Amino acid sequence: MFGVVTNVRVENTSAVAQQNLPVTFGQVFVVGHLMPADSLVGSFDNGTSIPLQIDVKATHPDGSVRHGVVSGIVPSLAAGEGRTLSLMKSNAPHAAGLGPQELLNNGFSSSVHATIAGVKYYASADDLIKTGAPYQTWLSGGVANEWHVSTPLTTADGVAHPHLTARFAIRWYDAIKKARVDVTIENAWAYEPNPQNITYDAEVMVRGVLVYSKPALNHLHHARWRKVFWWGGDAGQAYVKHNTAYLIASRAVPNYDQSVKIAESELAAIKTKFSGVVTEPMNVGLAVKAMATTGGRGDIALLPSWATSYLLSMDKRAKDATLGTADLAGSWSMHYRDKNTDRPISLIDFPYMTILGNRGDTKNRATGQYEEFPSCPSTLCATPYTHDTSHQANFNYLPYLVTGDYYYLEELQFWAMWNVFQSNPGYRGNILGLLYRNQVRSQAWSLRTLAEAAYITPDTDRLKEHYNRILTNNLDWYNSNFLNGGASANALGVLTSGSAIVYSSKLGVAPWQDDFFTSAVGHTAELGYTKALPLLQWKATFPIERMLSEGTCWVGAAMYKMNVRATETSPLFKTMAEAFKASSPDYVTLACGSTEMATALNLKVGEMDGYATSVMGYPANMQPALAYAASFGNVRGAEAWAKFAARPVKPDYSKGAQFAILPR
Repeated sequence: MFGVVTNVRVENTSAVAQQNLPVTFGQVFVVGHLMPADSLVGSFDNGTSIPLQIDVKATHPDGSVRHGVVSGIVPSLAAGEGRTLSLMKSNAPHAAGLGPQELLNNGFSSSVHATIAGVKYYASADDLIKTGAPYQTWLSGGVANEWHVSTPLTTADGVAHPHLTARFAIRWYDAIKKARVDVTIENAWAYEPNPQNITYDAEVMVRGVLVYSKPALNHLHHARWRKVFWWGGDAGQAYVKHNTAYLIASRAVPNYDQSVKIAESELAAIKTKFSGVVTEPMNVGLAVKAMATTGGRGDIALLPSWATSYLLSMDKRAKDATLGTADLAGSWSMHYRDKNTDRPISLIDFPYMTILGNRGDTKNRATGQYEEFPSCPSTLCATPYTHDTSHQANFNYLPYLVTGDYYYLEELQFWAMWNVFQSNPGYRGNILGLLYRNQVRSQAWSLRTLAEAAYITPDTDRLKEHYNRILTNNLDWYNSNFLNGGASANALGVLTSGSAIVYSSKLGVAPWQDDFFTSAVGHTAELGYTKALPLLQWKATFPIERMLSEGTCWVGAAMYKMNVRATETSPLFKTMAEAFKASSPDYVTLACGSTEMATALNLKVGEMDGYATSVMGYPANMQPALAYAASFGNVRGAEAWAKFAARPVKPDYSKGAQFAILPR
């Protein structure tokens, strides 16, 4: 062994002592910290060492490991005991993996059953393995092996259901002869005729025992549900706490303020909210059922509040809710799987597919084929949920980072691709997947999810190149249009594409939406996408100058709306002072930060306008944009951040830390 890379904390969540506890978790790595040829060994703080298996999934441009899945067997933990496990680099040889026949050698069985209008359908994982059906290897080594198999649900007479598919991800720990059985049922084929909701009685069997049942489950169209069980006895009592500081240092997640201590009341509330019926299949957990609901919400940010509460606390209640809500992201009717590839459908393969537009809009000129999806009439496809791109939570990125579960990877990929193909083909440049015509906040969250999918998708996955290509198309468009004298270049650093200037009779923008976009660009730059850097440096102008420009006042820097031109046909203002004067005279006629200003605006002295004490207020929305401006900007960015950080009235981020991002 040589050199500690990072560490995790492993805790026994059982009330009794446990032996031979399996652990498997995802881990991101700082550039250069681990090479694919390196091995890992685990060293506990009591001197015990264990072999660790790492399955490398994604690498950095320098060839070092970006993301991998780590597995080990913990010899023993007393009731409630926790131990710090250091991940040590090693030059030990990588152990060979096993094939799925090993499951059959040990008597493995698992199946799913659905009774639809009296007709019984089923799918059996062990039958698939017995018949030599194709399988995908996800983990391979001396500790854990995971294989994926899938099949349509079929009647006893061999009639396959046209829409319902069972997917099994079976993780085998040979040393303890136990398997984790991950079952997903999908209604998600993109081009299968007659899409519809399907009601059935669902059952899952493991080793001949009924482990889950749900009568009259209304499986929504283009949706899926997931459950996880154990074969050979429950082996899920080991809880892994990641090293938050290392995750943040990797730059895979933003630089959240690690001094924030999530309040016990917030953690308890998360547990209470994530309980009961909202945790069942075809529900959406902590998410808002109607995504377009207006107002401040905990799910609107680079990461939702429940995920940042988990990241900063490593509390099991918050993790359970974060992973559980990520499971239930499958309930939204936006999952389109390509039968040709058996993967989330890709814009690169179907550049004219769309959710919006007429049939004529979907004709592929190169192939002569129409790429519209089969119609889904409301009488057959009613759903209690509405999803969109402008208010979309980041469901699955962090869950995949910390677990390495394939389900979360595909969820991230489904959402990232839906965000770019849901618009009219002509509006997005067809295969280019451009986002600029959408609402500013839609551009922000779609860019965020696209960048994360490109960053973390495994190197061997064909979709990685697709996401990278679409991301590059978007960054090129923004750079060519807003930088270096482009058609939309302006001195304010404000985004004007799409429906940006729609406030105050098309004179103004929403600075908070623009800040969302700046933070998404900053996050993309931190992930290593260099084409985001010049865009970020230009975008940083807008939050910086709202704080610092002569003729402005930082009290109003996070105003709800800001006029950026005098008339609908006028060019944009050249100075921030003009924008402030046209937006709210109080900000420029009264002494900045004075008692007179506070009285006029009904604020405390030194309080920013826009709900300054709220963790979801407009100053909080502005914070990530300013943090990235300070990290990647110049001295002026640091000066703007210093003024912002010195304000006396701030939110209590212990009640929700989704905007508690600091400069690097």
